[in-house]
Amino acid sequence: MHKEENDGGTPAPPASAPGLPTAAAARGGGRSKPAKRTGSTAVNKGRGPRGRGTLAGLLSAAVIVAAGGGLVAAASLAPRPSGGQELEVPLASVPAGMSQDVCPGPAKLLEGTPVGTDPQFSPESATARSTVSAAVVGAAGALLPGSRLSALDGSELVRIAKDPGTASAPAGASAQLAGVVAQREVKDVSVLSADALGNRQAAAAGVMSYSATDGDLQGSAAAACQAPLNDLWLTGANTAVGRSSVLHLTNASTTPATVNLELFGKDGQIKAPGSRGLLVGPGTTRSIVLAGLAPGQERLSVHARSTGGPVSAFIQQSALRGLTPGGVDFIAPGTAPSALQVMTGVDIQDAAGLEDLTATRGFSDAAPSLQITVPGPVDAVVEVKLFGRGGQKALPGGGVVTAKAGTVTEVPLAGVPTGQYTVSASADVTIVAAARVTRGLKAAQSTDFSWAPSTGRLGSQHVVPVPGEGERFLVFGALADRATISYTPITADGKVRQSATADIAGGTTTSLKVPDQIEKSSVIGYLVSAAGGAAYGTVLLETEGRNDVSTVAITPGAEGQQKVPVTLGY
Repeated sequence: MHKEENDGGTPAPPASAPGLPTAAAARGGGRSKPAKRTGSTAVNKGRGPRGRGTLAGLLSAAVIVAAGGGLVAAASLAPRPSGGQELEVPLASVPAGMSQDVCPGPAKLLEGTPVGTDPQFSPESATARSTVSAAVVGAAGALLPGSRLSALDGSELVRIAKDPGTASAPAGASAQLAGVVAQREVKDVSVLSADALGNRQAAAAGVMSYSATDGDLQGSAAAACQAPLNDLWLTGANTAVGRSSVLHLTNASTTPATVNLELFGKDGQIKAPGSRGLLVGPGTTRSIVLAGLAPGQERLSVHARSTGGPVSAFIQQSALRGLTPGGVDFIAPGTAPSALQVMTGVDIQDAAGLEDLTATRGFSDAAPSLQITVPGPVDAVVEVKLFGRGGQKALPGGGVVTAKAGTVTEVPLAGVPTGQYTVSASADVTIVAAARVTRGLKAAQSTDFSWAPSTGRLGSQHVVPVPGEGERFLVFGALADRATISYTPITADGKVRQSATADIAGGTTTSLKVPDQIEKSSVIGYLVSAAGGAAYGTVLLETEGRNDVSTVAITPGAEGQQKVPVTLGY
């Protein structure tokens, strides 16, 4: 195992393990060198577990409820405990079930002015390409779980691994196996699913990436395939002139979903007719043009809540500045409202160049920024910090802002040295946040942007797929204390390669470039684990010679068997 180390200010030489050279070594002198770090200990609870529904889990829950009913009847006949006696709430084991992640469909250009909120799309550009890459990883010495990439209607696109049934791994087998999907072209929404194995959810994840070199949707966009939920927050939409925002709600379950939307703008919450009671049928996607609900909003956050089936939600956001394409992105949900929001992979360009660009008419949103939404009734005092390769960098405005209740507040992030950063926003009330990343410094050329959603603290066994094209970076940030990141390459031949580590000093960010191949096999993804202080990670995607940029959040790791409390009563 190779170990990278950094004291927070002195760069170490590139990693020699079969993993990731440093970004600065890969890019040359155009960027500050990423540093490598050392771990520490702190406790900081991050994002909750993934909401993955399972048929097995539902059936088990039904058995538990039925059993609970019998216990209630028996309890009503049993002697009552004395008043001073405390009874522990029993915990019931719920079997792990199938994981299911929804990947967004390709970006599509709106055609004309839609009627209401229903979109009409024009044909894709001649160079547009949309692909899904995914990996499913088995436990050491075990077989791969049954897994597949399917269309939304259930038809199978790629069989990743067959259901092993009662078969067991050969005696003496100890290596980890991986099933992979390498740049499978898709024309619509797709679903990555993997069965539980050994009463543990499968370690699986996918990423959908889009790119085009012509048309109004020039640029790149990428998003991690998403576990459906009943409560989602998306930040970064824009419905001003020249901007389009289309919300895509997908219901991959067999239960109808009814979705209510809450919309927050710079002046407060927006009461929009037609934003409630949106029916999304099983196995369908419903697309909504947000300008039909909240027109002329330069910054817009969306809170989507569903009853019935869980849904996935993505916003296709694009910009057109006059006749010049301004980029395209898939805005993905961030973490739930909390007093701390963390975003990493925020690549900031030259401050002087950004100042000149944003002074040009129509380019005010072509610079990096942080958007903060306060969903509650009380104003938030927010402290914003930027952690780069060499430590914390002060924002020109000081970094402390007051965000009004019910509004979306924007904080510029330009004015710091060029480099890749982790951004933290801590407040005295719960907030929602996301950071905008931009590429391009000339108004006459096409530019691109991406929204980095807030992410949870890294834990163990995160599957991190990476698209197969462009420059790919794993960006990790540690806040107060040192953290140790373990990263293990997964290649197209299904091998889980030798792991390496990066030690990250507290209050710094490090960037590691993904190699194209290891031993002549393409790198499809990584297994990532973190220990020590609170650490956060993102995949940053760029294209050499172009202004393309995308950020992809690292999704939570797989779960084992869960226990739920059972309350007896009537």
